[in-house]
Amino acid sequence: MSHPRIDFDPFGEPRPPGTTHAMLDELREECPAFHSSARNGFWVLTRYADILAAYQDTDAHSSRAIAVIDPDPSYRWIPVMLDPPEHTMWRRLLRPLFTPARAAAMEGAVRRRCAELIDALAARGECDFVADFARRYPTAVFLEFMGLPVSRLEEFLEWEYAILHAPPARGGRVEAMGKVTALFQELIAERRRDPRDDVVSAAIAFEPDGRPVTDGELLQLCTLLFLAGLDTVAAQLSYSFWHLARHDADRARIAAEPGIVPDAVEELLRAYSLVLPARRLVKDVTAQGCPMRAGDMVMLPLAMANRDPRMFPDPRTVDFDRASNRHIAFGAGPHRCLGSHLARLELRVALEEWHRRIPHYRVPDGARPAEHASLVLGLDTLPLTWGDRDPGSGSAPGPGTRPGE
Repeated sequence: MSHPRIDFDPFGEPRPPGTTHAMLDELREECPAFHSSARNGFWVLTRYADILAAYQDTDAHSSRAIAVIDPDPSYRWIPVMLDPPEHTMWRRLLRPLFTPARAAAMEGAVRRRCAELIDALAARGECDFVADFARRYPTAVFLEFMGLPVSRLEEFLEWEYAILHAPPARGGRVEAMGKVTALFQELIAERRRDPRDDVVSAAIAFEPDGRPVTDGELLQLCTLLFLAGLDTVAAQLSYSFWHLARHDADRARIAAEPGIVPDAVEELLRAYSLVLPARRLVKDVTAQGCPMRAGDMVMLPLAMANRDPRMFPDPRTVDFDRASNRHIAFGAGPHRCLGSHLARLELRVALEEWHRRIPHYRVPDGARPAEHASLVLGLDTLPLTWGDRDPGSGSAPGPGTRPGE
């Protein structure tokens, strides 16, 4: 049976924000599944039901490889790149560190850190939201979560940029990754000698399969927390504030009705889902008539699922009053994101504290925010202006607003 073949490669040069989401919307309506000849070749599922089913089917869809650009990785981040039953064991060990109660206990420290960053910006009247807030805020929270001094913030930001965002021609990724690895090795050794009340100290007490946890396993866990915890929250903040800066009614409502913020967070997560994860097949499967073979890579874009009109009425409209919002922005199945409670806390606090201090802001005329696409979609830059530099907010009417318009 023939199947659609499309030269689809979402990764490339920076582009205007919203471009990738619009492209994914068009492809989903064009075909429910297809094969891309880009990179090493991979399949793409485009509809909510099929993507959800693939995430739940761990017998055929292995997490040993999670990015189509790296189908045979030499690393094994814990627990995201493990399959059951090993994954099940690690989730059981890690779950107590990522409960709603533990996230709630961090709220005071998260809110203080967030407020300090915004207060330092408020009088300026302008900023690059990505560089000045979206990357700094979750990085500061991460340092406290890991038991590292916040005085190392600038160092971590430099490493994070080199690893995740610097153009390949600039280099420095391998060197930065080496510095991150060395820091975590040092941290693990310190916590073995002198345990404290932090996530690394707690993980050192783990006994996977009834044996002591190894330094190598702890290093893979720390690396995952570094890469996933920083980039995803920063990227979601960048899309959320890009939307709010351009849609006055939604921004004005958050400022006037802080009680709507939790629903706004969920709707912005749905409308601007940003992870493009994949799985490697370990069995032959057929999806939407496409014959997928063991060894093939399958991309399962969360943005395609969460903007599928078969699941969400008028999915391109951001509606804070959406009645049923069963999005899977944090994934689904056994690998659903362990850090979702902390991520939601960070996003909610950012919306509350920013709009308490800077309720009116916009993208200045002539500015060119830029979007990147890798395993995680996000904005490279987002210039904002407010105060005397902002001629006014002027709320637009209407209960919902369309991203990208």
